[in-house]
Amino acid sequence: MVGFVIVSHSAKLAEGVADLARMMAKSAPIAPAGGLEDGGFGTSFDKISAAVEQVYSDDGVILLMDMGSAVMTAEMVMEAMEDKKLRLADCPVAEGAVTGTIDAEAGMTLEEILEDLEQVGALKKLS
Repeated sequence: MVGFVIVSHSAKLAEGVADLARMMAKSAPIAPAGGLEDGGFGTSFDKISAAVEQVYSDDGVILLMDMGSAVMTAEMVMEAMEDKKLRLADCPVAEGAVTGTIDAEAGMTLEEILEDLEQVGALKKLS
């Protein structure tokens, strides 16, 4: 099953998004990677790498990022782990995590999930 890593500048945000996704897709592998090792705000190469290892399978891992340097740090992890099947998703973090994990639990492939996540950013919450 495709795994997910939530990359955020905030540990609480990453953990909360992962908890929300787990409520909807209990068996989907998802790991938070938020904040710095000292508990401060920022993104950590080591935390992201460890989270990838935690949820990795041959089906691959999708990384969802909150903003800015989270994208840059996730890209650096991907470069360092070029032997692994890792992809970045360009979508809202909470909505993407819920949609993606439900898709993974339904047996969709990494590529199918990424296609589905492209639509998540286009959904309007208000009419």
